[in-house]
Amino acid sequence: QVQLLESGGGSVQAGGSLRLSCAASGYTASRYSMAWFRQAPGKEREGVAALDTNGIIRYADSVKGRFTISKDNAKNTLFLQMNSLKFEDTAMYYCAATSRDVGLWYLKYEYNYWGQGTQVTVSS
Repeated sequence: QVQLLESGGGSVQAGGSLRLSCAASGYTASRYSMAWFRQAPGKEREGVAALDTNGIIRYADSVKGRFTISKDNAKNTLFLQMNSLKFEDTAMYYCAATSRDVGLWYLKYEYNYWGQGTQVTVSS
């Protein structure tokens, strides 16, 4: 059974950093496209960053230059390093994965496995 477990969220002041982790079990992470999404209260879940099986990385424009997605295949773990955090980065962050080919990486419908989320709160 595929399971994704996020960790690393917390509260931080604007300009600070956090590193999120997503531990995957039940499958081999290197064979899956994976992504980070976030959802703020009253807003749609949006794609933040994605890493596909070919190693291609994509970022939402709002986080380019500040966030870095990476994966440790040996540990079956996905990471999201978040620097220069802004108040508007406040959201629940979710890890997502799929074994299917991904069309539009930023659409939640492309992914069929999800973690429970980890909260990130940035104070201004």
